[in-house]
Amino acid sequence: MHHAPTTNSTTSPTQFVEPGEIVNEYLRLLMIPDPESASRFAAADLQIRFTGGKAMREPAECARFNATRYAWVKKRIESTEVVVGGTSDHAIVYSYGTLYGAWPDGTEFEGNRYVDRYVVSGGLIKQMDVWNDSAEWLLVRAGLAAL
Repeated sequence: MHHAPTTNSTTSPTQFVEPGEIVNEYLRLLMIPDPESASRFAAADLQIRFTGGKAMREPAECARFNATRYAWVKKRIESTEVVVGGTSDHAIVYSYGTLYGAWPDGTEFEGNRYVDRYVVSGGLIKQMDVWNDSAEWLLVRAGLAAL
């Protein structure tokens, strides 16, 4: 299991050379939430796609979206994996684990699976794709589906 290095909000991308470390630090900051600090790890042309195809361009949009869906949410990272052949200059990185937190009504949850796919190039995240079970869980809470 890989964990993000412990740092403060003055962390810069140049302190991390491994793509997996870049992703872990970005996620650590994004889950605080501190999207401003997380944005230091994002390329100017960052492309983000959340579950359902929701497109975003910056970490602050992720934080705003999460604030509408959850009272609070964090990621419990089980693994961060760099695809074979990746280099410190260009790599595909997967982060997976579970989400835990609370729905807007305060009901707590855990064990909500997620997988993220990142393209890291030149030490910055250029692409972030996010998938998780939240939509299914929300359908169940609304009585529209059963697990």
